[in-house]
Amino acid sequence: MFGYISEAALVILAFMTVVFIIALVVKDNSIVDIFRGPGLIVLTAYSLWQTDSTDFKKLLVSALVVIWGLRLTIHIYLRNRGRGEDFRYANRRHTWKFFILRSFLQIFMLQGFFMLVMAWPVLHINNGASVDSGMLDIAGFLIFITGFLFETIGDHQMVAFKKDPSNSGQLITTGLWKYTRHPNYFGEALLWWGVWLMAVPVVDGIYTIISPIAITILLRYVSGVPVLEKKYEGRADWEEYKKETPVFTPFFM
Repeated sequence: MFGYISEAALVILAFMTVVFIIALVVKDNSIVDIFRGPGLIVLTAYSLWQTDSTDFKKLLVSALVVIWGLRLTIHIYLRNRGRGEDFRYANRRHTWKFFILRSFLQIFMLQGFFMLVMAWPVLHINNGASVDSGMLDIAGFLIFITGFLFETIGDHQMVAFKKDPSNSGQLITTGLWKYTRHPNYFGEALLWWGVWLMAVPVVDGIYTIISPIAITILLRYVSGVPVLEKKYEGRADWEEYKKETPVFTPFFM
């Protein structure tokens, strides 16, 4: 039923192994974040290449993922350029025993696994039989666009805010950041729910719901929101901001 997953797993294994080797050469494990977008693009391109037949829906979903991946890659690259290795990864470099092996397994292979989970609805659409587009596809597309705009505009507003010297040391509480403390994370979770909805009409596509559920849990409760929330914990302006602004979903405290 989901035989294509094993082939996709081999593709992402090879891809992340190459990324790991590059990280060893440049001595910077945080480059793994930059390659998340390209990893999803590679999986999408491979699944589209392997499909028995192409149709508008497969091309549309693949194009959406490529646009998302390129935008995210450029954003993370520009954000991290010249900063050196992110403090989270640098700390592991100095504290982990068997650093190289653990880096390969716990950073690069784990990231590759989550890429595979994220891509599941896309892989299922591209490997499934062609189906007529309907209201679920339209709804999924609109949800994707909404999430993409949240993520893109939120990131842009943060970059513009930090570029203004008068905002040094302050919190951004305007724009989309007025309605959620993490519009970019909310947007990313939302857009993958849109992709899943477009996978539902494909036979057995409903089971790929594991993908948006996993992404939402990771962003909201594991590697996204909690990390940043802890960074600002205890600041008076942050505590006030928390009282007035939802943590994740806009308008829902």
